[in-house]
This record gives sequence, C-alpha cells and structure tokens, in this order.
Amino acid sequence: MPIIDSSLAVLILWAVIGYGIGSIAFGMIVTNYMGLGNLREIGSGNIGATNVLRTGNKKAAALTLLLDGGKGAVAVLLARIFAGEDAAQVAALTAMIGHCYPVWLGFRGGKGVATFLGILLALAWPVGVGCCVVWLIAVAASRISSMGALAAASASTFLMVFLGYGTALVLGIVLTLLVFWRHRANMKRIKAGVEPKIGQKV
Repeated sequence: MPIIDSSLAVLILWAVIGYGIGSIAFGMIVTNYMGLGNLREIGSGNIGATNVLRTGNKKAAALTLLLDGGKGAVAVLLARIFAGEDAAQVAALTAMIGHCYPVWLGFRGGKGVATFLGILLALAWPVGVGCCVVWLIAVAASRISSMGALAAASASTFLMVFLGYGTALVLGIVLTLLVFWRHRANMKRIKAGVEPKIGQKV
C-alpha cells in the first residue's frame, strides 16, 4: 500500500473520476461509429476488443484495445499528477470497476483485460510491459484470448514482487482477482475444451 497523503475527500473524488473514465464503453462507441452494428447482439455480447474482432473489423478491434487500455492509463496518470500515488491507485481500482461494471450499461461491462494492462503500464511500467509480453506469449501459443488474460493477471503479482513494486501489491492482487472473477465462465470452457479461439464465431 502507498502512503496515504491525500484527504478522504480527494480520494473519493478520484474514485469517482476513475470510475467515470473506466466506464466509457469504447467498444460500443467504436462499433456504432463504424456502422458495425450493436455489439450487444454480436458474438458474446461483450463490449471488449475480443468481441469487437468478431465483427470482422480488425481496425475496430485494435482501436478498442488501445482506447480501453488508454482509459486505464489516463485515470492513473491524471490522479498521480493532480493528487498523488495514493489517489492514482484508487483511480486505478475504480477505473477497472467502471469498465467491468458501468452504471450506464446496467453494470454489464467488459472483462477488463485491456484496461488492466493499461493501468499496469501507467502504474508500474516494467510490470505492465512484462504482463503484455506474457499475454502475447500465451495468446500466440493458445490462440485463446482468455488464456492470455489469465496468464498476464497471474504474472502481475509475481512481477510486482520481483521488480520491487511492493507498494502496488495489494492493488495488483485485487485487480488480478477481478480479472479471474470476470473470466470464471471462460475458465470453465477452457477446462471443458470448448473455449473459442480468437476470431472464431460464438
């Protein structure tokens, strides 16, 4: 945990700001803008980049990936600049919650992988880079997006300890657990051998 220097009011403010930034559903915005249809009626109905890819538009999926990752990073960086490291961690957590449970969409959001990686890149960039590498290796080996997510989330805690980012360890554990919780259905399908591969229709 970082040293708590900010007042409760400041931390609450950045919790709200982080949630607001995180809850922007870029997947739906991108698909609507590009005329690709209602993302809720495509594939799994999820708002993340993996489901956007099921529209057949790789540019839309890549843009969604970057924007979802970017919003996590922006929440952290803004809070760090204007308040401090304690506020940055609060904003990181609520940005992740905002993506996964946006009030505007009835608390039915994405699974948080891109946002998770964006948060880590801004919070502790060596950890973020390491997790991105793990994600790429796992996805390349399995062709399953959720495998990459679970591998990256699993690696994050170990990387924080190994690379000396102990002040972010508690946050890292909470974010990892949230990623696993959001992927609980995927884990069941992986175990059953029926998890769709990247780009595969569902």
